Amino acid sequence: MERNFETVMIEQCSPVLAGLKPAGLFRYETRDSSDLAKRVRNWNAQLSGKGLRVQVLKGCVRTRQYLIYVYRESRLSALLAEPAVRSFLAQEGYSLPQLPENYGTLLRQLSRRLCCAAEFPHEIGVFLGYPLADVVGFIENQGRNFTCCGCWKAYGDPAAAQRHFAQLNKCTAVYLRLFHSGTPISRLAVAA
Repeated sequence: MERNFETVMIEQCSPVLAGLKPAGLFRYETRDSSDLAKRVRNWNAQLSGKGLRVQVLKGCVRTRQYLIYVYRESRLSALLAEPAVRSFLAQEGYSLPQLPENYGTLLRQLSRRLCCAAEFPHEIGVFLGYPLADVVGFIENQGRNFTCCGCWKAYGDPAAAQRHFAQLNKCTAVYLRLFHSGTPISRLAVAA
């Protein structure tokens, strides 16, 4: 059963719309890929003034499954320009652009990995704004030995991670309530 695009976006990306995270990802299922392309264009037009972008990172017409990436351009650019993140991505086999703010090159590489790699690219956590230590911890521990599990598996201070997860969950609950009571996404999205 197809779910409403906007509802899924609110459920999965409220912290991004609120400016608490640089990016989010959600799976969307539709039979109508042209309608999806129209929705993505429409949301980019509505949200670009607030520094937000919507992009299909992976799509399969046969399975009707799409991975939709919602991100804050300035925050993603700054995140992917951090020396530790660039070093990590280089170790993971990414070709780094000369200008760090050219994040589009890295997103295209991530998209290819999502579509073509035999294994899921766990470095995607960096692109979602997860702490680098948690992304590295997940990869090195193969998803085991985490100190706390919430919106992702954390490998550092469990109390700090739980506070952060609670903040993200509260944001999502508030945004869902507002959205279901009629507040449009364009008003829920804060400018960055």
